[in-house]
This record gives sequence, C-alpha cells and structure tokens, in this order.
Amino acid sequence: MRKPPGLFRRLGSALILLWMLGFLWFAWFLPQPAPDGTRTDGIVVLTGGGGRIPRALAMLQAGKAQTLLVSGVDRQVRPAEFAAEYKVDPARLDCCITLGFDSVDTRSNAHEAAAWIARHKIHSVRLVTTDWHMRRATFDLWVVAPKGLVIVRDAVPSRPSLKILFLEYNKLLARMVAWLAGW
Repeated sequence: MRKPPGLFRRLGSALILLWMLGFLWFAWFLPQPAPDGTRTDGIVVLTGGGGRIPRALAMLQAGKAQTLLVSGVDRQVRPAEFAAEYKVDPARLDCCITLGFDSVDTRSNAHEAAAWIARHKIHSVRLVTTDWHMRRATFDLWVVAPKGLVIVRDAVPSRPSLKILFLEYNKLLARMVAWLAGW
C-alpha cells in the first residue's frame, strides 16, 4: 500500500500549526495571582525572579498560611542575611519559614518542595513563582508531590520578553514529553 502524496508534509504542517496555537495560548493567557482570600496549609516560593519572595512573605504575613518554604536559596545565604534583606523578624523566620538550599532548577525545586510538604503533612499549598514560569513549576510539583495535594497557583505578574516566553514554552513541552517517556 502506498502512502498518499504529501502525507508527511501535511502531518508536519499540522504539528507546526498545533505548536504555534499552543504558543499563542501560552503567551496570551499567563497564570494570574491567586485571590488574596485563598488560604492554604503552606506556601512554597521558588527563588529566581523579582517579586516572588516579597509576594510569599506578604501572604504569610496576611495569615494565608502558617508556614513557608523558600526553595532554591543560594548556599552562601545565611538565615540572618535573609531576614535582614527581606525585613523578616528572626522569631518569624525560626517558627514559620524554611530556607531550602537543595535545589538549583525547577525540577529540583519540585523535589525539595515535595519532601517539605510530606514532612509537614501539608494538604494544600500556595505555589508562588513568576507568571511565565508557573505552568512548568506546577507541572513539576504535581509530578512528585504527595497524591491529593491541592496546588493553588499564585503567579507574580511580569512583562516577559518574547524570548523568555519562547524558551519557557519549549521547556514546558520538553518536560511533558520527558515525563510521558518516563524520565
């Protein structure tokens, strides 16, 4: 049996069109901040973008959760330095904020957060990261988190460049393909 002429060209064109429509959706409909009234058991904030840590600290201060993990803190940062930089009462840091030093990328952030969530028996978490990063961060956390965890996405608004959106969209697709392949 012979293939119809142009079958591979049509399939390739359909894949490119699907990729382009996905990118448009990704870029136009960035995740938004969670409603301020939303309460969770804990907060996880991923370091790396402006406004992330202040947003998480504001939610902790407002009583939207009782505990906070700051994932991806540089190993050179000391708790006293963190407290001084973000004007956090040292007593608050001791009781309610965990500085996570074990992650270096989004996947390791997810593993660090999942271990913290399990250790603290958390059933719902507010995930704080930049809007363009939220989908991949949520996906990676969902993959490794305890089953049944409720993840409230609390995106920090930004003005990402086309380059950032392009790279992040392709990272998300690559991550999903890797997960489907069992990596």
